[in-house]
Amino acid sequence: MVECIFCKIADREIPAEIVYEDEETVAFVDANPQAPTHILIIPRRHLPNPGAIQDADRAVIGRLFQIAAQIARDRAIQESGYRLVVNVGRGAGQTVEHLHVHLLGGREMTWPPG
Repeated sequence: MVECIFCKIADREIPAEIVYEDEETVAFVDANPQAPTHILIIPRRHLPNPGAIQDADRAVIGRLFQIAAQIARDRAIQESGYRLVVNVGRGAGQTVEHLHVHLLGGREMTWPPG
């Protein structure tokens, strides 16, 4: 996806504070953080939203959540709690059409969100 900012971050064409990466995923600090810890975890393969997930993507989707848990442990927010969010569509707050998991923590979360 030539126009996808997250694909460009994953390819290191656009700078970001990358906190984790492997062959299939990248995690980086959100440019507009909504909590003291706000990390975005993405698959390298462009998937616009969960509706585009295919059977072959199951492992990488699970990996996004494993990485989120590892980052939460590394950032010492596992005990106090953290939130994982996937926004789907503009009405839900998705501003970049590339599937991503928000890892939010380091402050008290309220319910309902948004």
